[in-house]
Amino acid sequence: MSKKKALSFSQFIKRFPNEEACVKYLYAVKWPKGFVCPVCGHRHCYALNGYCRYQCANCRHQTSLTANTVMHRSHLPLTKWFWAIYLVACDKRGISALTLAGKLEVSYKTAWYLLRRIRAAMEMRDERYVLQGIVEFDDSYFGAGRKGNIPGKGGRARGNQAVFVAVSKDEKGNPAYLRMQLTPNVQSTSIENFAQSRIAYGSTVQTDGFNAYRKPLAECYDHEWEVFNPDGELLKWLHHMIGNAKTFINGTYHGTSTKHLQMYLSEFCYRFNRRKLHGAIFDRLLVAVAG
Repeated sequence: MSKKKALSFSQFIKRFPNEEACVKYLYAVKWPKGFVCPVCGHRHCYALNGYCRYQCANCRHQTSLTANTVMHRSHLPLTKWFWAIYLVACDKRGISALTLAGKLEVSYKTAWYLLRRIRAAMEMRDERYVLQGIVEFDDSYFGAGRKGNIPGKGGRARGNQAVFVAVSKDEKGNPAYLRMQLTPNVQSTSIENFAQSRIAYGSTVQTDGFNAYRKPLAECYDHEWEVFNPDGELLKWLHHMIGNAKTFINGTYHGTSTKHLQMYLSEFCYRFNRRKLHGAIFDRLLVAVAG
């Protein structure tokens, strides 16, 4: 299968030259078979004055193209939204609010607002999926160094924010899909909650020998564990993903506070999970934001 080339700037402008083109696209995404009232299911509507608003011809319920999306009530032109989505999708390294503000000719506050909403759409899209099959699982720490180590974790437990990391592997043993989630601690209850919401029941979960993993993972999974050896093959892909995530966050965003860390982790996972889409990632992200 040939790779789909990334949409060039000239192609983007040709495809979405104005607000009307953006409205037409959103309408097709929201109602691919024509208008459907979200209240009564009626299929006829009247266009209203205002921001892409429609009224059901039957029950008179009013809705908009951006209702139930991250764009709702933003009052920004759709052309700004689409341009922001294009820039986010096309830069594999991620794009900062300062850079986005300059390219869109908007304030830093507006650029930050756009990025926060787009990352929220990324996170919501990945929440639909669970890992299955053979899954590597561990915790890591992001941020500034912390004093001391967690028993059983050696020198790897350094940082001020704990993060659970899990990556599924394909039939060849290569990484398939990735999930990362902030956690207040690495105790049994938190481990169980993360695993049961993100890893399919009955999967094989591979971990190091950290004691807290054993009971919560043994109840629902085929739990394979061994003492961690930094020179061994155990959790090779997972630790590679952790290193890449830290480089992604520190390189583009120059580190981050705990308050915003989950957004950046979700963005990293979204990009990794769609790495094989190549040029198609813009369309996928556009649907995620508009859907």
